[in-house]
Amino acid sequence: MALLWAAGGPAQAQDAAPNDPAAAARIAAEMLGEATHALDEADGAASRVKALTQTVRAFEAGLRAMRVGLRGAAIQEQAVAGDLASREEEIAQLLGVLSSIGATPGPVTLLHPAGPVGTARSGMILADVTPALNARAAQLRARLEELSALRALQQSAADTLAEGLASAQAARAALSQAIADRTDLPRRFTEDPVKTALLIASAESLDGFASGLSQIAVDETPGSLPGIEDRKGQLPLPVQGRILRRAGEADAAGITRPGIVMAAPPRAVVTTPAAATLRYHGPLLDYGNVAILEPQAGILLVFAGMDVVYGQIGQVLPGGSPVGLMAGVGRSGTDNDDEIVPSELLEAATEWTQTLYIEVRQDNTAVDPALWFKTDKDE
Repeated sequence: MALLWAAGGPAQAQDAAPNDPAAAARIAAEMLGEATHALDEADGAASRVKALTQTVRAFEAGLRAMRVGLRGAAIQEQAVAGDLASREEEIAQLLGVLSSIGATPGPVTLLHPAGPVGTARSGMILADVTPALNARAAQLRARLEELSALRALQQSAADTLAEGLASAQAARAALSQAIADRTDLPRRFTEDPVKTALLIASAESLDGFASGLSQIAVDETPGSLPGIEDRKGQLPLPVQGRILRRAGEADAAGITRPGIVMAAPPRAVVTTPAAATLRYHGPLLDYGNVAILEPQAGILLVFAGMDVVYGQIGQVLPGGSPVGLMAGVGRSGTDNDDEIVPSELLEAATEWTQTLYIEVRQDNTAVDPALWFKTDKDE
């Protein structure tokens, strides 16, 4: 059930938020409730790592949807408040008229200096004006009630978001522990740490490092995994996010790379698109934390820019296994990014604050990842 929410919930919340922030918040709350239920059931799952990975992704979707709802409520509140502020003079005049009418004794309002005829005419005028005054007062009352409801909605949604963030942190911690406790994965080779250190120190580029990866393997089992040739162009992207730059597109500094850059949410989990051998993980050059996967002989998948990396070099990871987490909005390596709704998320109208670099290397030559991954739409 959590997977269904993860797949469709954020889009539903995005559609609902502009017109009905309450509906978006309700959708998000249901998503977070499903994710919490999945977290409770993960302990009994046959594959705890898989169950927790799905749970973390369900929380990611729910938290994004809740931020969408909160952002919609904040925008609508600003619009209502701005409308009321622009009508201050009109509101003051209306309140003055209503107050004067309410404070005047009934018999006095029925008298007029011009006598009975003047009194009749003033009564007719008052009868015509009163409905309009009442309508304006009702409209004002409705706007004030809307403003109050939006503020209450934001507080309620913020409380739900805080609970969801705490549960998401618990799910990530449980996932990290489950990965550390996992002992059932096959291992194709062991790593020579000295050779790894020498390769890192001597590498001047990703090309050079990738070409020397075979040097760090000790007692490698011959052969290859079944491979991914039959899934070319259909591999799922490793993180829930959207394509920011495609292969060969220059960044703000004018630098081009042969891979793609994905924008992803804070603390998003990065997973293997297919079963693969973990050839390397750790810091590398200026790429940050890197994971290099080998789904078949001659093909390498490079994921760079994560805050946390999982697994042991030489392990064979099943498809959909977590290989790392993106950084948060706050300090790297902490969960201080979870400040309910960071101001930059509200102001920029986006929660995609982290970037993951994805490169595919075939026979030690970089190729366009779009040839292998399903990138025809934002993920």
